[in-house]
Amino acid sequence: SYTTDTKSREENKKTLENLYSLSVDITKIRRLKEWVLLQDVAYVKEIAGILQEMGADETTVANIIERCPEAILHTPAEINSQRTLWQLVCQNEKQLIKLIEQFPESFFTTEYQQNQKANILFFQELGLKNNIITRFLTSAPNIFYNPVEKNKNVIETLQRNYLNLGGSEANMKIWILKLLSQNPFILLNTSTAIQDNLEFLQNNSFTDQEVLQLLSKLKGFIFQLNPTTMQKSMLFSKNIFKCSDQELKQLVLKCPALLYYSVPVLEERLEGLLKEGISIAQIRETPMVLELTTQIIQYRIKKLSALGYDIKSGNLESLNGTKKDFEVTYGKIQSKKKRPMFNPVAPLHIED
Repeated sequence: SYTTDTKSREENKKTLENLYSLSVDITKIRRLKEWVLLQDVAYVKEIAGILQEMGADETTVANIIERCPEAILHTPAEINSQRTLWQLVCQNEKQLIKLIEQFPESFFTTEYQQNQKANILFFQELGLKNNIITRFLTSAPNIFYNPVEKNKNVIETLQRNYLNLGGSEANMKIWILKLLSQNPFILLNTSTAIQDNLEFLQNNSFTDQEVLQLLSKLKGFIFQLNPTTMQKSMLFSKNIFKCSDQELKQLVLKCPALLYYSVPVLEERLEGLLKEGISIAQIRETPMVLELTTQIIQYRIKKLSALGYDIKSGNLESLNGTKKDFEVTYGKIQSKKKRPMFNPVAPLHIED
């Protein structure tokens, strides 16, 4: 526990000297986390030494400390323990130092070492590859702060529901690993919340097979929702598209974003499409366009219009998909436009 009361306290001169000797930009630290410089005890040289042992050069060490100044407040023993822990999933120290430079905050959070270790071992037992676990450690560190029993409980709930919904035992492991790889944050939910969301879908006439389909399509994001927001989004879509419950269900299966996005987000995206002259009927035909932000839609329409393609009179398929998908579609329309109307090698039939 470090004090953040900066009044009537002076910066630690020894800390400043040690940081200067490492060519650390102290003005950056003052701007970001000045309280670090006020602490009575700091392990500047020791932490720098450990990083250098791992292969970090002077610039890298300075960069790490500038980005995460509180690193110098940890004891060498804490950092060495963390180093040993991350080595369980890193190929070598070169990879480890690269990760520390990119994600210093994740590495220097040492309060949950026991939980981190237990969770790393659990994920390895589960069959997750080490490169996926390192991705979790850096981009979703919170899931390692949970006691391992909590994460196990969530995984068991998912496995049980997968089998109850008709999924096969043979495919379950692959399904769980894929779900976790796509969205590790599902582990931050409670088992009860997961159960409630699945029951909501079943109560809204989605068959077990359709619920499984939605789980795969939503990449686990369904577990970050709740029945109230899903109900509101579905009601909004039903009113906008003027459709029956059965038709709404088909639209949701086609475009799970109708379930996932909140009403304000759907309203904003719908408004953006209507401003471009696109009709509700067109959107209902291709609801997946609601997965795209208004800015992306405007950019794509502008590019297609430059080729003389009128989006208002056609279907919206050409707007859909990832950036890569769109570039492929755009390329096809462009080459079609450039193609000559006649075959230049065919003989010309000219009357004498």
